[in-house]
Amino acid sequence: MKITVAGTGYVGLVTGVCLASKGHQVTCLDVDEEKVKTMQKGISPIYEPGLSELMQEYMDNLTFTTDYTDAYKDAEVIFIGVGTPEKSDGSANLSFVYQVAKQIARTAERDCVVVLKSTVPIGTNDKIEQYIHDKQIHDCRIYVASNPEFLAQGTAVRDTLYASRIVIGTDEKYPAEVLMHVYEKFDAPKINVGRRSAEMIKYASNDFLALKISYVNEIANLCETVGANVEEVTLGMGYDKRIGNHFLNAGIGYGGSCFPKDTKALSWLASFNDKEIRTVKAAIEVNDSQKLKLIKKARKYYDDFLFLNVAVLGCTFKPGTDDLREAPSLVNVPLLLEDGAYVRIWDPVGTENFKKRIPNGKIKYCDTIEEAITDADICFIFTEWDEVCNFDISKYKKLMRRPIVMDGRNCYALEQFEGSGITYGSIGRKTINSTEE
Repeated sequence: MKITVAGTGYVGLVTGVCLASKGHQVTCLDVDEEKVKTMQKGISPIYEPGLSELMQEYMDNLTFTTDYTDAYKDAEVIFIGVGTPEKSDGSANLSFVYQVAKQIARTAERDCVVVLKSTVPIGTNDKIEQYIHDKQIHDCRIYVASNPEFLAQGTAVRDTLYASRIVIGTDEKYPAEVLMHVYEKFDAPKINVGRRSAEMIKYASNDFLALKISYVNEIANLCETVGANVEEVTLGMGYDKRIGNHFLNAGIGYGGSCFPKDTKALSWLASFNDKEIRTVKAAIEVNDSQKLKLIKKARKYYDDFLFLNVAVLGCTFKPGTDDLREAPSLVNVPLLLEDGAYVRIWDPVGTENFKKRIPNGKIKYCDTIEEAITDADICFIFTEWDEVCNFDISKYKKLMRRPIVMDGRNCYALEQFEGSGITYGSIGRKTINSTEE
């Protein structure tokens, strides 16, 4: 089919490339001319494992452009995959979605199905459909369908090609048939529901996972107090099929483009309708507090960080991506700098984005973990990169001025630090070789 995808971020570009790999002719549209020129060369502008390779393999099925008139006028299906960032009140900013809808209304010349891939509040599909019909110029039928994404950064290509489910939200037969045809070569369960149910499935799914993470982190914090080991606790929990073992890893909170935004958006939507989802509200509060867990632990060893050399390992919100949105590093590093620390950061892919988010000339960016920890007074681990998990821990003792490692992702087994002379603090487990002053 002839498909256009509006937006070439994580959702839009991954969707477009994966659809092209199934034989569709896909036009990827973006307003950024430099970004489009990069993609026209077969280069992905975002770091996502496997995406560049898949893009290059199916370039014959891909077109990249900034010309929305040409992209929309004869497309059979138009996916909207633009951003819906949160506003200051927690609600979703739909301005980019409406901008695309307005362009479609003015340029579409044939019957087509507009598919909202972006995460939007419940009822948005109805409003977008009415908006398009009100502003439509040409004599054609434009349908609107919901098709939420369930991809995770770092595994987005796999999550799209081998989806756990494909949710098709329609209130009419024709757009449902079109989307079933679009996805006929995708080997995944296809669920056809109403549009509002599809919108809610996205929020309900993400918020449930956020709840699970926050719950486990609260259990982890209590484990530290009562002397239990959260990894042993979650091991026992995970064998219960009703619970499962996914999203039971204790840490310093969730981040990224989905969970923080979607929990706040659903909480706002409930409040707007004079309702309250207390569990989601609590998850947001727990997560905000959890991000500061390591700083609080470190206060046992230093009253402040003035003139201390502080190593930071990992600044992205999780491994496998260069995305920093809602990453714990964005909260912690400014606090360290404000306290007078000399901060040295190592991350395999995220430092360039970090420089843009925290433009501070006092931060030193390191090429290796060894460089970051040399002469450090304390080391914080914010991202569980493989390079960190497989690091020779004896180097912490050998290279650091004072070997104190605060691990926010439980990268190591406690046994590795027994008798090592390294103070090792983690989440939901006892501290090894504590040297509190």
